[in-house]
Amino acid sequence: MMNIKYLFIVLVATGLFAVACTPTQKGAATGAAVGAGIGALAAGDGNRGTGALIGGAVGGVAGAAVGNSRERRYYGPPPRY
Repeated sequence: MMNIKYLFIVLVATGLFAVACTPTQKGAATGAAVGAGIGALAAGDGNRGTGALIGGAVGGVAGAAVGNSRERRYYGPPPRY
């Protein structure tokens, strides 16, 4: 029963965090999470942490690139001062 409470708290906190993020930040966070999961699964038995670290870094960069392109498409290029 305690695990359900912790899961609910984490989901609510994640939802509140995502509300204030730009599309670039949301893409980076999503890409890092997915990349870390895939990296941990793809790594060998003794290298799960390293695989998650590398996968998270690569996924974060890729997700930020995708989010940045979406942000530019919806909101236009940033203003020049």
